Amino acid sequence: MCGGFTCSKNSLLALNILYVVVSFIMIGVAAAAKVASFITSLSLVSGIIACGVFLLLISIVGLIGASKHHQVMLFFYMIVLFIIFIIQFSVACACLAINEKQQDVVARQGWISSGEQIQHDAQTFFGCCGYDYHYNDTSNTPIYLPHATCKDITNKQTKQPCCDKEVSEENCCPFNATEYVCNCETCSQPIHNAMQRGFNLVGGIGLFFSFTEFLGVWLTVRFRNQRDPRANPSAFL
Repeated sequence: MCGGFTCSKNSLLALNILYVVVSFIMIGVAAAAKVASFITSLSLVSGIIACGVFLLLISIVGLIGASKHHQVMLFFYMIVLFIIFIIQFSVACACLAINEKQQDVVARQGWISSGEQIQHDAQTFFGCCGYDYHYNDTSNTPIYLPHATCKDITNKQTKQPCCDKEVSEENCCPFNATEYVCNCETCSQPIHNAMQRGFNLVGGIGLFFSFTEFLGVWLTVRFRNQRDPRANPSAFL
């Protein structure tokens, strides 16, 4: 019968094999989202990566414990899996709940603290120049945040370079653009879009699979309390 020892054992083994696959999916998706953001250190995404690594390790313990019906290993597996469930559920909810203003704060701080090489890589990938700007109160000219050179950057939408060939590198989209026009948009919106996609994807996957971990805890509790029909009855506790 499906509620018996053999069915519970096979279900727990299959669930842990699923956890191995899920852990690789979580690590891969979170790592891709982290790389796509370029200049931001997404701590929440790093939390999902950590959950994926621990889930991979504990699933191996679960496979061994379920195959041998080892009471101590199953108890350890059950406790750690429940902790992973709580952390992963909390981090996934935080990823889905972060708003645009919070993203802007994270991205702006990341841009300012990053080096010119990272800024240049982000500008090249998104086809933009600088992170953002504000207008001078007196001259009404755009003042950009410090950024790497945009001389070799091409706008991905218009396929035009950010600056004309005759414009020197120091005058190409300068911090205080009083004379020269920059043909590229700033990087704030593309970075926000990449962050939003990353948070939604990572948060959705983490939230969905966190419930399978709760199922694993329940199944382990049930399996520990079942007696192996092939074992010595007097040895069952």
